[in-house]
Amino acid sequence: MRGKGVQYDTGTFPDGDSTRPRFEPHVVEREMRIIVDDLHCTAVRVTGGDPERLSIAAEYAAAAGLEIWYSPFPCEMTEEQMLPYFADCADRAEALRRDGATVVLATGCELSLFARGYLPGDTFSDRMQTLRAAPQARAAALEEIPDRVNGFLSEVVKTVRPRFGGPISYASIPIEHIDWRPFDIVGVDAYRNSHNAATYRQQLRRYFTHGKPVVVTEAGCCTFQGAADLGAGGWTVIEADGHIRAGMVRDEGEQVRYINDLLSIFEHEGIDTVFWFSFAGFELPHRPDSRDDLDLGSYGIVKMLDDGIQARTYPGMPWEPKEAFHALAEHYR
Repeated sequence: MRGKGVQYDTGTFPDGDSTRPRFEPHVVEREMRIIVDDLHCTAVRVTGGDPERLSIAAEYAAAAGLEIWYSPFPCEMTEEQMLPYFADCADRAEALRRDGATVVLATGCELSLFARGYLPGDTFSDRMQTLRAAPQARAAALEEIPDRVNGFLSEVVKTVRPRFGGPISYASIPIEHIDWRPFDIVGVDAYRNSHNAATYRQQLRRYFTHGKPVVVTEAGCCTFQGAADLGAGGWTVIEADGHIRAGMVRDEGEQVRYINDLLSIFEHEGIDTVFWFSFAGFELPHRPDSRDDLDLGSYGIVKMLDDGIQARTYPGMPWEPKEAFHALAEHYR
């Protein structure tokens, strides 16, 4: 693999709630140094809904010498709202590029799920219910997604091309069937689970037919026994009342096994760059009681500490490395 990366959240807003209520620039700056020096990353995918936060994090990433995927992540926005939003982000990404940083602009992530207008429902949670509907209703809801998403992304690329001089990509999911012709790089959120495990390699190989570099924009699993079988659905162990589903057993080794399996596949199949999902689930603290240990539903390779608990490995940081942090660092070394 050419690029060894991790996804870094500056705060996204599914259902209108921030995934990172506290954003402290001095913490971000130090985390970028840790990502380079200790995790041995060469690239970082900076995601989030606030362009100002994206730019702050990206500037620290550039100062640390990382390749940057500048990845605005609009949630609960309409196409009319997103087009000027992406234009603003393209201008910001271009300013970084002109200052000497290596920058890729990713024009959104899984818009069919996170943006309004593609699936029924005003919020992310509402739209997820559509995906859990009976097969016939689900199929009907998904039928129009490829044409609508591709139509909008074509307009997005036309809007950002004159503003941004670097390569352009998008973080896709299979239901969108993206037309990659307008893009420079194929980007795929490539979660393996029990349903696609048997055909996972074949699914990856299809992305190479476009004759462009293939980047895994997300891959990862949560921190409990059986999380690998759920892949992108592992977060659903956090119930509506804010507690972890009864019976879940914490297992940091689950993430390590997933990392070992998938990185071996990515290297064998010729993936250009991987962004492991994710550095941290900033809103999901680790707690001793399993029903309150929200880190079980986190994809983070670090565990967030509850208020008042002091970090030992990196004093002053709000987290401790998990086993997955060390496993990923060993691969990337």
